[in-house]
Amino acid sequence: MSKKGPASIIDDLRVAVRTEMTGHRFYTAAAEMVENERGKNVFVHLAKEELDHIRAIAAMVHALEEGKGWLGYDDAVKTGEGIFEKEGLPIFPEENEMLDKLKLDPGDLSAVKIAMESEEKAVDAYLEMLKRAETPDEKVFLTNLLEMEKDHLKVLRWESEALSQTGFWGDTMEFSVEKESD
Repeated sequence: MSKKGPASIIDDLRVAVRTEMTGHRFYTAAAEMVENERGKNVFVHLAKEELDHIRAIAAMVHALEEGKGWLGYDDAVKTGEGIFEKEGLPIFPEENEMLDKLKLDPGDLSAVKIAMESEEKAVDAYLEMLKRAETPDEKVFLTNLLEMEKDHLKVLRWESEALSQTGFWGDTMEFSVEKESD
């Protein structure tokens, strides 16, 4: 399973589930906090993807504990949905360092920067897990998660640059060329 053994990868995946839960809660709160519709949409989309990650990773932990081996990401998401239908969604922990930081500085740019820090940590964590992976199925699953986290980071960096330079979320025009030519 991995160079550290099956129990260790299960432990790593359990940590990943908790981390994804923290991210989901943060993105949900950030979506409620920002007033800009583009900002809300970014955070709602990220929250939805974090929920899929929670489902997939929780299903993988379940499959590995039962000795069933690695699932594909899409199958794991579907299996995770089934698990949560029976057992309910995980309870989100009250402690959330990301939300605590956001409460200290509740601006849009702050929310994006906090999210970027979290996604950078997720990328690093999945890279480390991937380095220890041995089987092709394990590598594919972890690579899928890694690439999704990289995509999250890319979106957040883009939004950070847009907010830093203009004060607007990424798709808001600073000015209209058509209006300028009148």
